[in-house]
Amino acid sequence: MRMLLRGAAALATLVTVASLTGGAAAVPRQGTATQTVRAAQIPDGVTAGVAVFDRRTGTFTEQVNESARFRSASIVKLLLTLDFLWYRGPDYTVPAADRALLEPMLRSSDDDAANHYWSTYGGSAIIDRMSARLGLRDTAPPPAGYAGFWGYTALSARDTVTIYRYVLEKAPAPVRDFVMDNLRRSTRCSSTDRFDQHFGIAGAFDRPWAVKQGWSGKFAKGTCGPQGAAAPAAAPAATTTRAAADVDLTRPALHTTGTVGADDRSIVAVLTLHPVGTSYGKAYTDVGRLTRSLNVPGAVRPAGTWFGTWGEFVNVRKGPTTGDDRITQLPAGVEVLVGCQVRGQVVNVPPYTNEWWAYLPQYGGYISNIYISSPDNRLPNVPECGSPRP
Repeated sequence: MRMLLRGAAALATLVTVASLTGGAAAVPRQGTATQTVRAAQIPDGVTAGVAVFDRRTGTFTEQVNESARFRSASIVKLLLTLDFLWYRGPDYTVPAADRALLEPMLRSSDDDAANHYWSTYGGSAIIDRMSARLGLRDTAPPPAGYAGFWGYTALSARDTVTIYRYVLEKAPAPVRDFVMDNLRRSTRCSSTDRFDQHFGIAGAFDRPWAVKQGWSGKFAKGTCGPQGAAAPAAAPAATTTRAAADVDLTRPALHTTGTVGADDRSIVAVLTLHPVGTSYGKAYTDVGRLTRSLNVPGAVRPAGTWFGTWGEFVNVRKGPTTGDDRITQLPAGVEVLVGCQVRGQVVNVPPYTNEWWAYLPQYGGYISNIYISSPDNRLPNVPECGSPRP
């Protein structure tokens, strides 16, 4: 991990659709709204802090270890942005030079932009200022010895909800619009390390949503984008296992945060740690399953069936042939949503042969069924494209 922590996100697993296990929700803290339904299911081996807040009713529908501190990874970029905008009144105009940095930082998790704002505006002092301004209870600057690592800022799920509530309910309208409009335009590929960052919220629910994702630690990285270039190998996490405020700096972290539903009805914060050695596809899939299990008022879940995949750098193409343009490459072993299937070019991966291709609506493209974890060439309970669902 380089100085001024580079963000990260990664996952891989050879999985099929299965039920989740573990993860009973914590008892709500005194003074917090009582949950009506606890649905969060935490995959084995995953440590999670979860909070879902329904802005229409003013209640939490999910709270699991909501005050536990995690290293923020790129979620701290929300605070970097808000701190900068704090001084832009009265009209909160963003200069063109800053817009050119802030927009990719919010949309594509650009790390160079975060380095600039961290070093220019006071580093850890930014965290102290924003914690006081927003009334954050668990947020703290990076621990001693890691002052330059902005991604080591400590953050909890409940503080993440507080940040989004400030943006949506208290921030001046130009600030709210600037932040949320950029989060609604989240790009699938991160700009710094070419991670596929549309996991968690972005994969679990149909739009409208707005997301800020975070990742940190040593993952086996995948690829993202039509060029299919592999992301650089992640640098190792800190050598210490625990830092100040009992924040784990060793296990890979993967976070999904944002809003879901019309009028940003629900605020969702899912902060996770994964066993050392976890691949990007495995973590990606686990965070997706956890997020899909949540009680999120106003959310619309996409139609289709979830399947595991196998193989590394599996191409998603515009049509059901290997000659069609490549849209992106899947993280190794990631779980995907299949909307329908169609006969296309025969693909041979000895000893297997398959003419069926699966349409992935969240990518807008096709992969050969040969790479989907299913015993049959034709996927069960998945209609042919153009046919009604069974």
